Amino acid sequence: MTLAWPERVLRALAEWPAALLVVAEIVVLSLGVISRYVLQSPLTWSDELASVLFLWLAMLGAVVAMQHGEHMRLTVFVARLSESQRRQVESVVACLTVLFCAALMWPAIEHMNEQWVILTPALEIPDALRVAAVVVGLGLMLLQSLLQLWRTARGADLAWALGGLLVVGAVLHGSSPLLMNLGHGNLLLFFVLMVGVCVAMGLPIAFAFGLCTVAYLQFSTSTPLTIVVSRIDEGMSHLILLSVPLFVFLGAFIAITGLAKAMVQFLASLLGHLRGGLQYVLLAAMYVVSGISGSKAADMAAVAPALFPEMKQRGADPGRLVALLAASGAMSETIPPSLVLITIGAVTGVSISALFVGGLVPALVGLLALCVVVFWQARRDASALVEPAPLREVLRSFWLAVPALALPFVIRSAVVEGVATATEVSTIGILYTLLVGVLVYRQMDWRRIYPMLVETASLSGAILLIIGCATAMAWALTQSGFSRDLVALMTQVPGGAMGFMVVSLVVFVILGSVLEGIPAIVLFGPLLFPVARALGIHEVHYAMVVVFAMGLGLFAPPVGVGFYAACAIGKVDADLALHKIWPYLGALLVALLVIAFVPWVSIGLL
Repeated sequence: MTLAWPERVLRALAEWPAALLVVAEIVVLSLGVISRYVLQSPLTWSDELASVLFLWLAMLGAVVAMQHGEHMRLTVFVARLSESQRRQVESVVACLTVLFCAALMWPAIEHMNEQWVILTPALEIPDALRVAAVVVGLGLMLLQSLLQLWRTARGADLAWALGGLLVVGAVLHGSSPLLMNLGHGNLLLFFVLMVGVCVAMGLPIAFAFGLCTVAYLQFSTSTPLTIVVSRIDEGMSHLILLSVPLFVFLGAFIAITGLAKAMVQFLASLLGHLRGGLQYVLLAAMYVVSGISGSKAADMAAVAPALFPEMKQRGADPGRLVALLAASGAMSETIPPSLVLITIGAVTGVSISALFVGGLVPALVGLLALCVVVFWQARRDASALVEPAPLREVLRSFWLAVPALALPFVIRSAVVEGVATATEVSTIGILYTLLVGVLVYRQMDWRRIYPMLVETASLSGAILLIIGCATAMAWALTQSGFSRDLVALMTQVPGGAMGFMVVSLVVFVILGSVLEGIPAIVLFGPLLFPVARALGIHEVHYAMVVVFAMGLGLFAPPVGVGFYAACAIGKVDADLALHKIWPYLGALLVALLVIAFVPWVSIGLL
């Protein structure tokens, strides 16, 4: 359907500034890197300006994600409803989105006004200029959700949705005195039941977290709602998170510059003649590419188009290919610079360098486990055999791939050796990819730059809004005393450290399938990592177990959204892959147990 002119105007107001902000971030941080490492004269204002622009990028990116329908949400339950039921539920979801944005508009304005008296250290500008991004972002999302509601909702469905929400609101308002004295029962009502219902209906996860936090504070406490905005601001403004949009952009950038294609072609010439050879190539490529992009969707999108046509031509089953692609996404979750690892560092204080070092061997264990399954399945498959590539061709493809293969090693070594931060490394990676793409591979398609910038802003905004709203929700949980009770409960789990580890495995597999990695880490990382330390579990070891478990849940059907993302990227119906993925997930479960109960796998290289 053609967009009405108000929606086209709103899209232009969000997309163009968001794309330009991605470019501005890259330019500002690149100037900082060049000044620091080339000219030996650090710029005092570059990080501060990047931080100001970052919140604007995050909020406008969240608007773009809403316009493109790319906010992370659970649709598996809504998809099973009839068409009329689905319309009714979608009307409720649209109304809840409007309610979330409207509820926070005035608190956001108050928070902005409070920040006028605070000046930034280097630029000496009011911090309100940065915080104004929250006001503008919420306002644009409110307008966008109202327009979408007007365009899509039917009168009867809208009346049903508004009536139901008014009844729920009236009941909560009337029960407010009771709720204030309910204790931890409020947590079950707002953060288990209400969040669960909102997520199951398909409300984007960020809005579910934020709206339920607002409801909890509004109806069961006397805390002003400005605290929600300030927590969202704090959660989205960590300097460490500056690397998120840059790594997202880098993941897409390597695809259009030819780096990903060069790596895959070299691996195919080396392993493609073996039984199941291209399956091994897919696994190896995911291991290598994951060290560049940091985004699982970008990883799969870079590898699948380069391999799937040839694999299908050799007679490979499409369902099995997508199942392997999804499993490889789960396997590579701990490979640096994973966005989940960066988030763990941001919210728990664990050294990102240590996390990057610790993530390599656990992913290798998962890779070997998947290779065993591939070997077993391909042992009698003669149809896929081809002649080995001549040594000359292998050497030629290796020589062409050397500039591309060097990138993940540059990224990892720079962070691990403490030469540069994760944000600086992502900037260096972009500059390196630009030079190699232009001078070596010469495949740059400049027409794809703008859509890539918009997609980077959209994905970054979706991720960062989740982090912001989850930070507000985690603050509410902490203030309620839940964190103390959870710590006390988890320290009393039978079996000590081993019992705690087993419970963590189960909990994070479930959380990974429902919430995805980043929101689950922001919510529960600050609560459970101190418990792990108290029980004598190394924080990097625990991080690897948590991330691998969430990756397993994220790509496990029928709930894990990563599985459906793999199906979409591979252009294969989910039903064809549903029954083919279990051997791979079984192998990854064995790998997870090895990682959990053999600490050396995670900390042996530290």
